[in-house]
Amino acid sequence: MKTDPAAHQRMTERRKAGHEKKQAEATVEKGLLMVNTGTGKGKSTAAFGMAVRVLGHGMKLGVVQFIKGALHTAERDFLGAVATCDFVTMGDGYTWNTQDRSKDIATARKGWDEARRMIESGDYQMVILDELNTVLKYEYLPLDEVLSVFAARPEMLHIVVTGRHAPEALIEAADLVTEMTLVKHPYREQHVKAQRGVEF
Repeated sequence: MKTDPAAHQRMTERRKAGHEKKQAEATVEKGLLMVNTGTGKGKSTAAFGMAVRVLGHGMKLGVVQFIKGALHTAERDFLGAVATCDFVTMGDGYTWNTQDRSKDIATARKGWDEARRMIESGDYQMVILDELNTVLKYEYLPLDEVLSVFAARPEMLHIVVTGRHAPEALIEAADLVTEMTLVKHPYREQHVKAQRGVEF
């Protein structure tokens, strides 16, 4: 099916005008609270994409990985070697591996203390809290405390929170929320194991 050149030009002119109008109206600059959640793959991956952008601009990045402390991840090796990135991992693996709630709570508190230090310091332009949603789901940390620290963050600090099951109160407080939806996954359909460069 061929598109009429004149009709195509009219359409693109309308799109350009609409885009320029939105750009002109967007005058606010502030630190954003961003949440990546949902059952689909890509929540942490999207956060680390922003990490590369931040570091590429010469900005300072803080990362706290909850839950994944016992797991080797290439992003920890790579980003942790960058001078302007402080990368901290806390946790002994997934909750079904630890099976010790009191230990998980204590570990979550250590991670949160480090995250809070980064947030309140004023030294960072972005702080990524990987898998914090999982910690909040299992009530290893008080949600009210976390939201209070987020609300009092430095004005230009961006915070990215990842993990399934983001609490409704966090979604409400966030500026940007993305839900990853599972459509197909080779682990489920083809029994393909986690692979280097894709999952870790």
